[in-house]
Amino acid sequence: MKVPALLAAAAACIVSMTAQAAESAYPTRPVRIIVPFGAGSATDVVARTVGQNLAEALGQAMVIDNRAGANGTIGAELAARAPKDGYTLLMSTNTPSAAAPSLMKKINYDPVKDFAPIGRVGTIAFVLVVNPSLPAKTMPELIALAKKQPGKLTAGSGSAGSLVPVFMLQQMVGIELNHIPYKSIPPALTDVISGQIHMVYADMVTGAPQVKSGKVRGLGVTSSKRDPLLPEVPAIAETVKGFELIAWFALFAPAGTPPAIVDRLAAESAKILARSEMRERFAVMGIQVAPQSPAELRKFQQSELEKWARLAKAANIVPE
Repeated sequence: MKVPALLAAAAACIVSMTAQAAESAYPTRPVRIIVPFGAGSATDVVARTVGQNLAEALGQAMVIDNRAGANGTIGAELAARAPKDGYTLLMSTNTPSAAAPSLMKKINYDPVKDFAPIGRVGTIAFVLVVNPSLPAKTMPELIALAKKQPGKLTAGSGSAGSLVPVFMLQQMVGIELNHIPYKSIPPALTDVISGQIHMVYADMVTGAPQVKSGKVRGLGVTSSKRDPLLPEVPAIAETVKGFELIAWFALFAPAGTPPAIVDRLAAESAKILARSEMRERFAVMGIQVAPQSPAELRKFQQSELEKWARLAKAANIVPE
């Protein structure tokens, strides 16, 4: 072998050894977790809970970076373009990682190709809440009111999980609502409480406490059966047969992140989610811990892309 070739081979070997050393020492500095929704959202709460435990396991801080907007695609794009070194992660949901291609005309990333799956965290239902002043105390009464006032009742949304059921209900019972989009669910919920809009499908993390406090009235949950967190609130399916929608949370890294780093994050996350105290902590928020490995999450994500495309089509949603 000639000298230049030897030098090139030696340099490549050094680079490889350096990279391996960096991966084995990971992390040596704080890790950023991008949350594509606002502070106080369910995704934010999940990211902070998992992040705190990962920080303890890995010995480095997990810094939460909220980047809300455009159905979560602003934060997801930022994560997709981040360095592939394990120091930027994405706590995602079904919205930017499965539903966005069916809800928007264009997104500047590929939900599958641009990300390396680390693991699913859990699932969550939504609760349809209305301002207490609205003269509808049940789902049948809300439907009747909407039929009498087509297009007059306002419904906010801040994610696919809160947007799609608005259109699902319209299609399934033949009503017309005035849809008002928000960057995330908390500000929409705030406007329901203040009376600026009439209703929103809020995830259980943000919605259940407001129902329990009496600030809003819960009319129905989107799971097929009643949720243990709000047992007094009927499932919407009790009124509208076949109505069901469940959202999920999952951790991703930019595609190209070293497999050793992804595997370590996946292993540590799995250990955290296996703890009984963690399951109990999430349960009181209305979140069902449902972990998946990187391979399982990838397969699940593919099926979810197809599912949300079907839901969007059935709900007659026109991409914006």
